Amino acid sequence: MADRKNQADLTATEKRNFIDAVLELKRSGRYDEFISTHNAFIIGDTDNGERTGHRSPSFLPWHRRFLLQFEQALQSITPSVMLPYWDWTVDRTSRSSLWAEDFLGGDGRSGDGRVTSGAFAFGNGKWPMNIRVDGRTFLRRSLGTGVRELPTRAEVDRVLAMPVYDTAPWNSSSDGFRNNIEGWRGPNLHNRVHVWVGGQMTTGSSPNDPVFWLHHCFIDKLWADWQRLHPKSGYLPTGNTPDVVDLHDTMKPWNDVTPADLLDHTKFYTYA
Repeated sequence: MADRKNQADLTATEKRNFIDAVLELKRSGRYDEFISTHNAFIIGDTDNGERTGHRSPSFLPWHRRFLLQFEQALQSITPSVMLPYWDWTVDRTSRSSLWAEDFLGGDGRSGDGRVTSGAFAFGNGKWPMNIRVDGRTFLRRSLGTGVRELPTRAEVDRVLAMPVYDTAPWNSSSDGFRNNIEGWRGPNLHNRVHVWVGGQMTTGSSPNDPVFWLHHCFIDKLWADWQRLHPKSGYLPTGNTPDVVDLHDTMKPWNDVTPADLLDHTKFYTYA
């Protein structure tokens, strides 16, 4: 069983292998398929209609399956590659190793937010924005501009202490762990990080920024932490719920996997 590691603990070789595999997925066109999928579900998921990837109980299992699919795509290029996670309760500034030249590159420049360092800088010619919400063709970031502070460990712990997975009406107004970690209620965990990064991370095409995968990997780890803390608290709802994915319903776009299939992450990976 392979470990997903904290990005701060990656070796130079592990960083290079991850970056090279991501760039190869981009070159082949496969990376943009992931962006298109995510963008379609952001647009389609609404509070008062069918919702699968966001604003719904299946936010966590849907993204777990999405991460697994992406990780497997990376492994088709370099079998040893595992998704790393970004613990934004610790690595909280633009000076963190996450944003170094040898990993994801740094902040966007003043004025247009264009990322000019690292493998994903537009000037390197390997990271065009093919799936975009406007005419700009370069990766953008504005770290700490949209919101000044990333979530704290104390805020995370308050959400992890919540004993109920989700509640009616099963959307962005729900109480419970899922909606608080997604960030529509409470300390705004997942959503706040997207806004802190800025640029494409604030749009439906957020996987245009590779930090998307490291952020969601940490969200996935927090779900695993919550499950360990609350072993008697399972996924809700369990059946006959309009417009949302129940425990044994299949999830689009795959239609071959249910939340129940994804509750135990250790079937696929562990967290270091």
